[in-house]
Amino acid sequence: MSRKTKFIYNGLLLTLVGFAVRAVGVFVGAYIAGAIGAEGVGLQGLISTVYTFGVTFATSGVSLSVTRLVATAIGEGKSTQRVMRGAFLYAFLFGAAACILLFAFADLIGVYVIRDMRSVPALRMLSLSLLPIALSGVISGYFVAVRRVTFNAAVQAVSQVMRIGMTVFLLSRLSSVGIESAVSALALGTTLTECVCFTVSLIEYLVDRKLYGSPRDGGCGIGDVSRVALPLAFSAYVRSFLLSVEHSLIPKRLVDRGNSREDALSSYGYLGGMALPIILFPMTPLSAFSGLLVPEFAECDGANDRAGMQRIAKGALERALMYATAVAVFIFAFSESLGYAIYGPYEAGKYIEFLAPVIPLMYLDHVTDSMLKGIGEQVYSMWVNIADSFLSVILVWVLIPIFDISGYAIVIIVMELFNFMLSYRRLKRRISFRIDMPRALLYPLAFSVIAVICTERVFCFSGSGVSPVWIFAKIVFAICVFLSLGIIISCAFEKKKQK
Repeated sequence: MSRKTKFIYNGLLLTLVGFAVRAVGVFVGAYIAGAIGAEGVGLQGLISTVYTFGVTFATSGVSLSVTRLVATAIGEGKSTQRVMRGAFLYAFLFGAAACILLFAFADLIGVYVIRDMRSVPALRMLSLSLLPIALSGVISGYFVAVRRVTFNAAVQAVSQVMRIGMTVFLLSRLSSVGIESAVSALALGTTLTECVCFTVSLIEYLVDRKLYGSPRDGGCGIGDVSRVALPLAFSAYVRSFLLSVEHSLIPKRLVDRGNSREDALSSYGYLGGMALPIILFPMTPLSAFSGLLVPEFAECDGANDRAGMQRIAKGALERALMYATAVAVFIFAFSESLGYAIYGPYEAGKYIEFLAPVIPLMYLDHVTDSMLKGIGEQVYSMWVNIADSFLSVILVWVLIPIFDISGYAIVIIVMELFNFMLSYRRLKRRISFRIDMPRALLYPLAFSVIAVICTERVFCFSGSGVSPVWIFAKIVFAICVFLSLGIIISCAFEKKKQK
């Protein structure tokens, strides 16, 4: 299998698995929302923000570092075992520290950060998952580097099957007891799932090392791993901490504006727990392929292949912009129906519609960041992300009392623009390329608008009475019209070139 074919195969495989994972995540999220209500979703969102900081500290940039170092070692014909030994030791130290710290300080976090003591049992339960997550990150980075992502896909499949089963089983028995019991049940399901996934990952790695292992070498590469991982880790620490502050401020500033605590958590749940998952769901293909770009750029950078990096950057960003533009139009057009069909409340559809225009910036920024990390610009990305998070905290403090929860939506839009502009400018400085804007933006914009108009003519019904099956049929029809227009135009241009 050629390198390009393998790249496409791995990307498609991760895309299919990612779509399945995110689809399940959205509908499980809808089930959770129905079981614990918008207030419970808001509390769960705050717990998840703190937990994300714990995961960030536990992993400390190890997965991406392993991908880069293993890919570089392969490109130079060296053994990967030294890197892996160092990475496992690095992950164990940070994962164990994160576990102990979150467990020990759960009370203080519940009182002073989340400001809700109902979160404490869930935080303690989640702390037990941090060590297996850190070790799993090492293995995941390894499989991306060696381009055997089938193993990662298998782990994701196991993870989702178990997560669904645990969520439904535990919530069906504990959600009626109260929000505290419900969020604790979700935390227990997450912890058990992560432990099982680490076990599966470790077995896969041991089998792969036996079949494809590189020659043995001595020593432990923790110093090499630390040199790459710590700048990433520092960035992630600061950004995750600021993100935790930002999200804990949202209910507080809503209360300062005059909302009750319950209403504040509900509003946060509508935007962060319902609207954002729909916005991020179609990013699955870009997440899959952009993750694979890291080893591609690392190898090109190591070989000083400037032409290869320019070609890859141009193609990746043009395709990402085409895709993101179409997705933004479709989600904007079908936002109300999506909100009703998946979650029920009107507010969910309102915020989906409000955030849809930022999708191209959000998706392109994700791809750009992956390419910057592939060429060793993780320190620059670190400072951009820190500045992004710091400004987000300031804007949350200022805008929410003025615009209510819509102020947070404004913060998301403004900061995505800020982050993308800085990252894109840096990438263009390092890799000179030019995007064909009519092809990448105007054509997909026109085709998607035409597709939406045709779809609304054919599917004349909308609103709260629309079933999920009807919404799915509308979206599939719109996608088919969009693709048909693209194929027709492409064929017309090809014939024109031949003449």
